[in-house]
Amino acid sequence: MKKYIEVYEYYKSLIIKGQYQSGDKMPSIRKACEVLSVSKTTVQNAYFELQADGYIISQPQSGYYVTYSAPRKTQSAEPEKVEDKIKYDLKSGDADSESFDLKLWQRYIKSALRQKERMLSYGCAEGEEDLRQVLSHYIRDKRNVETSPDRIIVGAGVQALLSILCVLTKDRKTVSFPTESFVQGISLFESSGYKVRTRYKDADIIYVSPSHMTSYGDVMPIKRRLELVKHSKEIGSLIIEDDFDSDFLYQSKPTPSLYALAGGENVIYMGSFSNVLIPGIRISYMVLTQELAIKFDKMKDCFAQTASKTEQIALCGYIRDGHIASQTRKIRRHYTAKAKQMFGEIKSQIPSAKVRLSENGLAIKLEAEYSGDGSEFEKNGVSVYIYNIDKGVVEMALIPSAVESADIEKAVAVIKATLGAG
Repeated sequence: MKKYIEVYEYYKSLIIKGQYQSGDKMPSIRKACEVLSVSKTTVQNAYFELQADGYIISQPQSGYYVTYSAPRKTQSAEPEKVEDKIKYDLKSGDADSESFDLKLWQRYIKSALRQKERMLSYGCAEGEEDLRQVLSHYIRDKRNVETSPDRIIVGAGVQALLSILCVLTKDRKTVSFPTESFVQGISLFESSGYKVRTRYKDADIIYVSPSHMTSYGDVMPIKRRLELVKHSKEIGSLIIEDDFDSDFLYQSKPTPSLYALAGGENVIYMGSFSNVLIPGIRISYMVLTQELAIKFDKMKDCFAQTASKTEQIALCGYIRDGHIASQTRKIRRHYTAKAKQMFGEIKSQIPSAKVRLSENGLAIKLEAEYSGDGSEFEKNGVSVYIYNIDKGVVEMALIPSAVESADIEKAVAVIKATLGAG
């Protein structure tokens, strides 16, 4: 079989299965070449065949987009979607209506749109220069991450940044994740040819979230951080430090970043604004090592900027004017109060349960008697993260950030009723 046919069948399968849906942008030809290790001509021929068969369409100066819609399975009566019945979301970690001043953000968006000259051009692959300047000061003050702006890369979420890293680090063969819960990241590395492990001892790349090690927010202690930094230097591995939730360390003393402990030599530091602002503002960033920054600069024509230029400009002004600091203080107070409120409600309504607040202050760990299989919770309109059911006991994590304060008592009542009915 000719090589381009293999590429054609690969992308056709992804489209038919719905992994690429109608309207989604296909990987650029250069990106596909990098990921699949094939020539430009091979990918072009495969895309031409996909276009001829009606799966994708070419848009000049933009790229290829999926046009095929997978047929929906027909059935006599379409069942009601479970997610449509969820009334109390204690799983996603989304924001509530009180957590962010959208009117203030809209003013910065409008200000960005008035910069007409900047709006007429595509965004820089590495991110807007003024934002990266501001970020270099922000992460230095926040986490003692010392770096120049030319080592900072901006993208629309951690997933987009990991895609870049898969290309920059393709000479490495193995990557480790602390658990199997980061499905998207694991899938991305696997599709790029990496062998994924859950033990970091001999991995070429070590992915870790020190401020959110478990589903209920445990924090990596300083002793283990030092051991990890020492180990990575000894075997020459690269650490990806996703500093997820570091702004929410309420219950424990602040701990230094792995990047700071390692002097930035073999650590890629990653951060995001989704938790500090709202999930809908998809701007993340990473600090590359000097070696990878040079490699990115040579290859940056292969990458497209995924974060909105408008939002980047708005965020730059938002941070520069001091709003990010006040917003962080606001949501710390807000989410702490909600977590404590739910903790108190559980203690009051379900006194037999074992319950504790997470180290990062965002989640509650609940352990209680339960005879069901876990499906009853969503059927009753509440989503929870269940990580173990054994011998008549359920262990779960509850994140109340998306539930309005006025609804927390009702949400706990539903949990209580579900535990009793299971």
